[in-house]
Amino acid sequence: MKFSLVPCAALILAFVSFPARAETPAEWIKKNYDDVLTLYKHFHTNPELSHQEAKTAERVAAELKKVGCEVTTGIGGHGLVGILKNGAGPTLMWRTDLDALPVEEKTEVAYASKAKARDDQGKEVSVMHACGHDIHITNMIAAARYLAAHKDQWSGTVMFLGQPAEERGAGARMMLEDGLFKRFPKPDLALALHVDSYLPAGKLGYRAGYAMANVDSIDITCKGRGGHGSAPQTTIDPIVQAAHLVVDLQSIVSREISTLEPAVVTVGSIHGGTKHNIIGDSCHLQITVRSYTDKVRQHLLSAIKRKALAAAASAGAPEPVIVVDQKEYTPALKNDAKLVAQLLPVFKKLLGEDKLEESEPTMGGEDFSQYGLAGVPIFMYRLGSVDAARLETYKKAERPAPSLHSAIYYPDPEPTLTTGLISTVAAILEFLPPKK
Repeated sequence: MKFSLVPCAALILAFVSFPARAETPAEWIKKNYDDVLTLYKHFHTNPELSHQEAKTAERVAAELKKVGCEVTTGIGGHGLVGILKNGAGPTLMWRTDLDALPVEEKTEVAYASKAKARDDQGKEVSVMHACGHDIHITNMIAAARYLAAHKDQWSGTVMFLGQPAEERGAGARMMLEDGLFKRFPKPDLALALHVDSYLPAGKLGYRAGYAMANVDSIDITCKGRGGHGSAPQTTIDPIVQAAHLVVDLQSIVSREISTLEPAVVTVGSIHGGTKHNIIGDSCHLQITVRSYTDKVRQHLLSAIKRKALAAAASAGAPEPVIVVDQKEYTPALKNDAKLVAQLLPVFKKLLGEDKLEESEPTMGGEDFSQYGLAGVPIFMYRLGSVDAARLETYKKAERPAPSLHSAIYYPDPEPTLTTGLISTVAAILEFLPPKK
């Protein structure tokens, strides 16, 4: 008698239960992309200025509560923390920024912002997420949704941080001064990503060590003695004094700072006078100063003061008023080399080596650096946000792609959100592995 093994095998398989393969972040985002995209469009269409992020924070808090986070709001302004616990293990902080910019959106996307707000001076301005914070917010919420639904894949505590006023260089400091690491567990490490307008979507950029600069804002008011424009000999012209100062400031970097040290002194605004034939009493300059090391920073600040005093003395004018804005000072961002070294193999395995690119250091500022100075190892990586084909059109036209803060910058959502979520979850799982 002959027996058929096929029915027997089928019978055995019918009663044997094999463990299901774990869902991957790539599979999850593909299945949930429409919901994630809707969330992104909401934040893009409803931006809020720095220190005014009330509705944004409210929505983020609600989304984190939905997935089981213990949420606390009103930290350092509109800052918030969502704690997601999952057994024993390290505490990892994932940070997003919440604020937008006073920029009128001129993109052609259907969900473009038409929002208006009052700035600090009470002036009505247009508001736009021109720096990609809407991507950052959506990415964090998507990561929270994934981690809450896949607790078998990790162990420990994730501290989701929604930070206000990043564009003003103030939010991180405000949250820390409000007891961030006293009211909540001080994390073992902190991670974040930031969109990059020049890096193709689907790629990640990284850099160990210094990646972004110290940022100082300085206001100088040159004083003079006003009078009639037809009789300048009776006046001390503050505009001429300011003009000499603007030119003299350029020699600080070119003649006083080592050519091997990055440094920038830019006069971004100059205001003086009221009419053609009137010499005013003062002229106001607004200056941004960029550096990496404390030594270079202090030299720049000291030299600017010296030059301003010299310009006044040369004109026989009263001493100028020099104000270095400590509230909006942003320290240089220095990525922890060990964190970078640990995550690079993870990203390479996840996306392929061709999708990783070592980023050049920039003179832009980012107050994520404050958490590093508070004693937490940090790593912020760059997220490509513009489709490669779109970048190629700019190249062929021999013009640069729109930068962050541009009225015509917009990310391509699908590849940006997908790569963001995949890399975010992979990074968190690397540092919070499940207990065996």
